[in-house]
Order: sequence, then C-alpha cells, then structure tokens
Amino acid sequence: VPAVEPGYLRLLVPEEAPQKAEPWTSVMADIERVVMSGVTHWHSPRFHAYFPTANSYPAIVADMLSGAIACIGFTWIASPACTELEVVMLDWLGQMLGLPEEFLARSGGTGGGVIQGTASEATFVALLGAKSRTMKRVKAKHPEWSDSDIVSKLVGYCNKQAHSSVERAGLLGGVRLRMLKPDSQRRLRGNALREAIEEDLRNGLIPFYVVATLGTTSSCTFDALDELGEVCVEYGVWLHVDAAYAGSAFICPEYRHLMTGVHLAESFNFNPHKWMLVNFDCSAMWLKEPRWVVDAFNVDPLYLKHAQQGAAP
Repeated sequence: VPAVEPGYLRLLVPEEAPQKAEPWTSVMADIERVVMSGVTHWHSPRFHAYFPTANSYPAIVADMLSGAIACIGFTWIASPACTELEVVMLDWLGQMLGLPEEFLARSGGTGGGVIQGTASEATFVALLGAKSRTMKRVKAKHPEWSDSDIVSKLVGYCNKQAHSSVERAGLLGGVRLRMLKPDSQRRLRGNALREAIEEDLRNGLIPFYVVATLGTTSSCTFDALDELGEVCVEYGVWLHVDAAYAGSAFICPEYRHLMTGVHLAESFNFNPHKWMLVNFDCSAMWLKEPRWVVDAFNVDPLYLKHAQQGAAP
C-alpha cells in the first residue's frame, strides 16, 4: 500500500494540460513519480485485501490485441468476430465449469453467455430481467394494476452474507430486498426462504427474485443451492447464482457438488478476473432465457438495423 495522503496527486501535476507535447522519457518519468508512487500493488504476494486477482502474459497480450483492433461490438454487424467469439468462448467456459446445456448457446435453445464488467452488474441485470418477467406475468392476471402498483409489491431475497452489490441492485431496481438469516454454517437454506416467501405472500407482496451466493465474500460459504432452487421453482421465482468469488473452482470436478441444483437457476455468474489470471474486468454471465433482459430493454433504432437482424445474439 502506498504511503500517500488523499489529494497527493494534484500537487505533482500542473493545473492545466500542457500546450506542447513532452518527450517520451519525461512521460515515463512522470509515470514513476506520479502514478507508481500512488499504486496499491494488487499483484504483490504480500497483498491480501479485497479479493485475489491476477493478470498474465496471455491476458496482457489479449488486451493489447483488443486495444489495437479497437472494435465496437454493440451489434453483430458492427464487428461480427467480436460477438461470435464472445458467444463461443462463453460456451467453452461454461463447459469447463460443467454448466447445464440449457445455459449454452451451442444447445440450440435460447440460452447463452455474455461478458459483463463485474458481478455487481450481473446481479443487477438479472434483477431487471426478473422484474420484467414478473411484471408481465402479473399484468396478464391483473390488467387493471399499474406498473407502480406492481413494483411496490415486488420483493427479492438473499443471504445476509451476500455481497453488498445485491442490496445495491435492489436499490437501483427500485424494489425491496430482504436479507435472510443463514444457518449456523452461514448458508442460506430452503426452509428460511420458504418461510419468508409465504409470509410475504400472506401480506400481499409478490416474491420475484432470489440470489444464491456460492462463495460469500466474507467467509466463502455456499448457500444450499438445490434447496433454494426447489423453492424458487415451486413459487415461480427467478433464481440468480452469484458465484463471483469461488465459481472458478467448479472447473475442478471435485468441487462441483457445491453447485448441485444449478439446473434450477435462471442465471449464473462468476468472475474469471479473480482466479483465472484474466485482466479486470471480465465477469461471465449465463442466462437460460436472455429475452427477458433483451426484450425489456431493447431499443431498436433504424441506424442499428442490418440485414442479419435476429440471426445472431
């Protein structure tokens, strides 16, 4: 950790951008003087804060190639290789983890993977998909209810040990989120979830979203995914699996028992940028039915249309 005080950097650089270019040697000297003096060395063997992360020569070279090609991949035609490589690589990665086929694009179904920036984003995206799906279902039953009527009744659930980003997703999504008490091993169990859902149903609320954490940030505990999945299927609730921290372990078959029940989930996420020597930020997310996310938030202007519309993710 650097020995600097807040605001240290402003004192080391001019008040305004320079009017003339400087020689490369001066720029590199400034890197040492200004930047490196304030860097926390995440890759040091003595660094034990936050979470493990590491890059590697392949990841650095890949970043250089990405920067050199500089494609903008917001639609297939904008750079076909960009979209198609992502789809295929997420299938490779999903197979490495042992994910069920319905999560993979190669299955020929609706599922597939997508790279997010962070697991926090993935949790939020899944919440928005669950919110969209639930609102459509409820409106079919109660066409007289307004959007605000429905949203005010929505409630999601997670372990008290879940990452703070789960609670933040609820705040950003404008819905209430209940933090449920885990068992003595700090795992969220199916009976605790069932009790909470039944209580909320009696109170006229609408359960719509559950986050199961596989490898909590605070103690690396694993929620009882199979139990939670059975409850979610019974009540028609979206189950999102946040395996951000420990998901990489499932590449080893001997650890896959910890994700028993993953076939009952709607979405799954983990961070290759934690254990897999991939540069930050690379968070891998799979969805069984991406349409709930895509259709809910898709705006399809004329300037993005192309001849292959609908043929690629």
